[in-house]
Amino acid sequence: MQLGVNVPNFGPGTDPGVLNEWARVVEGLGFDLLMVSDHVAITPDVAARYPAPFYEPFTTLSWLAGITTRVRLGTTVLVMPYRHPRLVARMATNLNQLSGGRLVLGAGVGWARQEFDALGVPFTARGRLTDANLAALRKAWEEEGQGHTTPIPLWVGGNSEAGIRRAVRFGDAWHPLRGTLPWMRSVVASHALPAFAPRIALRLTTEPLGDPERLAGTGTLEQILDDLDELRRLGAETVVLDPYHGDPEETRRPHEAWRALTSVATHWRASS
Repeated sequence: MQLGVNVPNFGPGTDPGVLNEWARVVEGLGFDLLMVSDHVAITPDVAARYPAPFYEPFTTLSWLAGITTRVRLGTTVLVMPYRHPRLVARMATNLNQLSGGRLVLGAGVGWARQEFDALGVPFTARGRLTDANLAALRKAWEEEGQGHTTPIPLWVGGNSEAGIRRAVRFGDAWHPLRGTLPWMRSVVASHALPAFAPRIALRLTTEPLGDPERLAGTGTLEQILDDLDELRRLGAETVVLDPYHGDPEETRRPHEAWRALTSVATHWRASS
């Protein structure tokens, strides 16, 4: 099972120098995948959790491709209704080619109603638009003969039943975001998923967390390592660790996340 990291590409503490350091840390610790988020218009609903500066994912990943050599690069998740699927197909194909076949395209429906309004995209139609755009994306790639250095894995996000069905229909993997282990276990057991690549929280505590609704990836180092081992047994091909917890001020303190990632990477390798 491979491990990835969701890197904050936003917030008051983030700038090109910090993103460069994030890439150095993620690749240097031996993680397999570096992923970033997607927003286009930083409307008030977005800014509350993901404020400016917000570095657009394709631009950011293209730049990171030039300063990394091994780590895969991806989106978690690209909001499919925001861009024409032919444009997404072209940008993804070119980024995959320029990075030597390292792109993973995570895609989803989006959630920020004000951002949809600012972009002139109907919020209530976002599920239908996502389905149509994913189908068009697949078709564009097929027409181009998958003109990639390697095929681009398409991970479809979504924790709802509609999102899970969407992943089964269009995706190479289901990419749930920040769930509990019992819930993910039940979905894996009850659905014919193409593959399983969750993004989980990463919050390291000194004392064990006993909450039955504890998010996977939160708690003591032992709890987190047990979560990863359980996800491996469930068939997860990749697990993405997300050290950001919603407070933009966290982006001014990246060393806290780097220490947690160092602990997990070091002990996971030793136990695997």
